[in-house]
Amino acid sequence: MCGIVGVLGDHEVSPLILDALKRLEYRGYDSAGIATVNHGKLDRRRAVGKLINLSDTLVHDPLPGRVGIGHTRWATHGGPSVANAHPHRAGRVAVVHNGIIENFRALREELTAQGAEFSSETDTETIVQLTSQYLEQGMTPVQAARAALKRLEGAFALAFVFDGEEDLIICARRGSPLCIGHGEGEMYLGSDAIALADMTDRITYLEEGDWAILSRAGAQIFDENDHQTARPMTRINVETARVDKAGHRHFMAKEMAEQPAVLKAAMGFYAGQEDNRIELPDSVDFKSVDRLIMVACGTAFYACQVAKYWFEKYAGLAVELDIASEFRYRDPVLGPSNMALFVSQSGETADTLAALRHVRPHVAQVLSVVNVPSSSIARESDVALPIHAGPEIGVASTKAFTAQLQVLAILALKAGLDRGFLSAESFAARLAELRTLPGFVAQALDREEEIRRMSEALAQARDVLFLGRGVMYPLALEGALKLKEISYIHAEAYAAGELKHGPIALIDTDLPVIVFAPYDALFDKTISNMQEVMARQGKVLLISDAKGLAEAGDVPFRLQMPTVPDFIAPIVYAVPAQLIAYHTALHRGTDVDQPRNLAKSVTVE
Repeated sequence: MCGIVGVLGDHEVSPLILDALKRLEYRGYDSAGIATVNHGKLDRRRAVGKLINLSDTLVHDPLPGRVGIGHTRWATHGGPSVANAHPHRAGRVAVVHNGIIENFRALREELTAQGAEFSSETDTETIVQLTSQYLEQGMTPVQAARAALKRLEGAFALAFVFDGEEDLIICARRGSPLCIGHGEGEMYLGSDAIALADMTDRITYLEEGDWAILSRAGAQIFDENDHQTARPMTRINVETARVDKAGHRHFMAKEMAEQPAVLKAAMGFYAGQEDNRIELPDSVDFKSVDRLIMVACGTAFYACQVAKYWFEKYAGLAVELDIASEFRYRDPVLGPSNMALFVSQSGETADTLAALRHVRPHVAQVLSVVNVPSSSIARESDVALPIHAGPEIGVASTKAFTAQLQVLAILALKAGLDRGFLSAESFAARLAELRTLPGFVAQALDREEEIRRMSEALAQARDVLFLGRGVMYPLALEGALKLKEISYIHAEAYAAGELKHGPIALIDTDLPVIVFAPYDALFDKTISNMQEVMARQGKVLLISDAKGLAEAGDVPFRLQMPTVPDFIAPIVYAVPAQLIAYHTALHRGTDVDQPRNLAKSVTVE
């Protein structure tokens, strides 16, 4: 989940690398560092904590050089410290690494027995020690790096620089993303295109197992069998790849505010202006599919839980749903009439990608719903459906979640048509409802000030309980996750009907209970569960529409939502879940965009 940058330039690279790392800080902010080669001498600077600390270090102790690599870290092996920060160095080589080296203990024991002295707790240091050993045996930098790569087991994106080499960066990827940027007499390297957006719009994505030799003249790319190969160069939209807060206090605030525009844009892409037509690739066909397997992690998994209701209700399609990190390890039964659907904001989620690779040979088709069309998951799917949310920098997913839901809803309608389960009239009505989403989401965002005031009391809580039924149960799970992620308040979510099967024992006068209950077919049952909480003096916040609030009677805290069709209610009700978490975190003074222990892109298992 770390961020990597490399630059072979005509000017001093430390400022360029630092600026690029700022765009990758969502990948990790435990520590950061830069290594350069200047007049043949390899040197580095490292600092613990956020990038501002590295920036301060460079002011007091500059790092000259026109070739260099940089890194922002999310700790896996070894806690945040200067010793564990990247780049790691041994002898004449320095390395930055994203991923996990699974056989590092065996390598470390072997190297220690041969006299290597380790200064960190990281798995990455074994790479530089191994490469240094090969250099001492007389290998060239390219030979040494390649020999080291052959010894590594696990997942990695790597970049090497060497003492005495001012026109060389060696890079490699296996399991973790890496891309090369092309300039005029300059070359760049990054974990993703966002890092390079201010330097180039010409990008080459390395494929699984690739390694490359970079010089200012260009890149030589080799596959995992060491055969030189050509990978396509693509042009990115620099404007959409750039990131800023656009006047908002936090990226999360900006990204919540962008939701109406994002939903409108994505709807225009998939449905245009025609009332009863969805524009999807012809190969997306559910006619002969007898089971849909959906796999994701975190917030994307909750989007899939909502979509399960849609596919079953509107398409009559059996859905199997699993968490990506568990899916491969339970010997799932797969068949040629199954379709698999993977959802990931980054398109690089390691567990989801591994599940995709496991499923691919055994099912009829692999679809993905992603925010990055050039990502590994997108490239390895038969069909990738972009959500068109634009870069999402805040760790807590907001606009990507609602955009995922919208695309999944469109897919469910397509499945209903393909299978003859949904009449043309019903299809047109549901599609019309989807087109009203931007307006309803804007109305939900207008409740922000009311939510801000309510969240002041919520910020004092130690624990919070979320309840919902039907499609509101996944929303309760998402609300609890958001609150945990950015406010650090312990939160749990339950299907409201399960309350009396154990969790009701938690209810007392100090426990806030947030209930998602639009006036729908399950409203009365949800309100009965809510009354069980109130009978035990639980402090209830009911989130419902005008009719629901009127029917519910006297409730301690109430938040009125717009009255929306049942089909799109989960997407609209995601907004108060986001705003509650955001303002509770603000009241508690936590870091909204970069919460502790978390990173945006989870590229390690």
